[in-house]
Amino acid sequence: MTAAQPPSENSSAQDQVRQQVRQIEARITDVIKLLHSQMEQMNKRGVNLPSTSLDDLRRLKKQFEVINHSALDSMVELRSLRALAETSALINSSQDPDQVLNQVMDTVIALTGAERGYIVLKNPDTGELEFRVARGMDQEQLSASGMVISRSIVNRVSDTGEPVLTDNASQDERYRDQASIAMHNLRSILAVPLKVSGEVIGVAYCDNSVMSGLFKEAELRTLTAFANQAGVAIENSRLFEQARLSVQEISRMRDQMDNLFTSIAAGVLATDNEGFIIVHNAAAENILGRGEMIGFSLGEVLPPMPPIFATALDQVQLQSVQEKLAFEVEVPGRGQRSWTSILSPLRNEAGEPVGIALVLDDVTEQRERERQLAELKRYLPVALVENIGSIDEVDVVGQEREITAMFADVRGFTKFSERLEPEALMTVINKYLSLASDAINFLEGIVDKYMGDAVTGLFNTQLNPQPDHPLRAVQAAYQLIQDLHAQHEVMPEDERLYYGIGIHSGPAVLGNIGGAGRMEFGALGEATEICKVLQEQAERGEIIISETTYQAVKDDFICEPAEMRRPKKGYEDLACYRVVRRKKGARTSQLFVDQELLDMLNTLDLDEQK
Repeated sequence: MTAAQPPSENSSAQDQVRQQVRQIEARITDVIKLLHSQMEQMNKRGVNLPSTSLDDLRRLKKQFEVINHSALDSMVELRSLRALAETSALINSSQDPDQVLNQVMDTVIALTGAERGYIVLKNPDTGELEFRVARGMDQEQLSASGMVISRSIVNRVSDTGEPVLTDNASQDERYRDQASIAMHNLRSILAVPLKVSGEVIGVAYCDNSVMSGLFKEAELRTLTAFANQAGVAIENSRLFEQARLSVQEISRMRDQMDNLFTSIAAGVLATDNEGFIIVHNAAAENILGRGEMIGFSLGEVLPPMPPIFATALDQVQLQSVQEKLAFEVEVPGRGQRSWTSILSPLRNEAGEPVGIALVLDDVTEQRERERQLAELKRYLPVALVENIGSIDEVDVVGQEREITAMFADVRGFTKFSERLEPEALMTVINKYLSLASDAINFLEGIVDKYMGDAVTGLFNTQLNPQPDHPLRAVQAAYQLIQDLHAQHEVMPEDERLYYGIGIHSGPAVLGNIGGAGRMEFGALGEATEICKVLQEQAERGEIIISETTYQAVKDDFICEPAEMRRPKKGYEDLACYRVVRRKKGARTSQLFVDQELLDMLNTLDLDEQK
């Protein structure tokens, strides 16, 4: 789009025309003078020219002056028409508001020959007038310090919607008392409203502080006509900018929704009322093992579904209710899969059904994980299994670490078993083994093995890492003894048996042990060997712990040195201690939170219970 002709170019063209006019007028005047002087000489000599010659020449001069004025008016009109044409182009342009405002302001200055020009627009939200463009004759932006304007005139034009023209504001009785005019000695001022559909959206203002009478009615008419179109151009550019920003925001929201839709792990498909897919996400493609699905029916994209799916689909379509399902399905190329699905009706703003939303989730891996975690339950308490995020996170191949091992053996069971039938014997021993496993599980230990009438427990393995493992093991043993006394209260006297318990904290290698046909998690090394030796030293109802374990729990349990009653080769000098009772205010492991049980244990004396 062609910009408005710069004021310097317009002024140069006008000066050239005016100079040529002045030259012709001067020549005609010279001819008139020459002819007049020649006529006097010729009259003296008796030669007379036609009397009309001089009059004809004077008429020619007047006619030329008329033609000259008409040509100048035509130039002004042509310049105005060119500006109006350029403004019409602005109306249909998609330029940003600032660019349009600058071009409008340059055109105003070019049309009027003003020294300064300003465009003031109404804020669409507040209605306040805001200065948007301030330009000088050289098309440079005016700084704040260079802005000289009569605000009262601007406000008047904005309020009334009528233009204001004054050829000498400092002497115009309407404005001469205003501070800005008096202070800056403003002279020629022209201000016209910028209108759109009859509503004032701003003001185009120009002035000159040097020349009086610069603006006439012709400039006023031209600028008013120009302003009517300029207002439309400005409003269109502003609307275009608002539309652009709205499109930007809509695009941002669309991209955000697309990203959100894409990030949903479950497969999502939506259909119309005819059952044809209108939208789906990438997860649906992965689950179904196919690409583009829009325009296909559900029957075409889904594998053979179980009858419950067809029933649920009918319910959603006929009754507009939501259905949730879990089922097994054979997916071509992927085999047997476990799926869950949610079918929901889609409704428009009026609440009318317009289709169905289907959410598919492939939970095959989750079901496999649940199966794997179920395997762990053979080793761990349920609470620990639930805290393991994945079986892959657990290293059961083989690992050496510091653990605490507990060995609990029922005393006198061999002799006891000789007088019972097998069924009765199994019932009794299972009661004792259950007490031991419950105590170990309660303190989040691992029941390692059942060996006849003996139970082994492990603390701080890779399956149950515990920084306070010695304390947990001794707490578990102490609780087992208390539970055993409580069980004796409801058992026949001839079935009352006691545990002997050994505990040691030390290194061990932990991992899966066995062959390809059968494997189990277990421990090998010092910790398991010494705890068995200590168990062999324990009498009925005694807990014997090693020096290492004692140093870890001595602030929490009262212990006394014990002697090796049945020394084993290689361990004759092994230091050991007998656990007597808990100290009041002793520490507890993190999950040992039964305060009533704690208070009871703190008051019990193991020796008195024996």
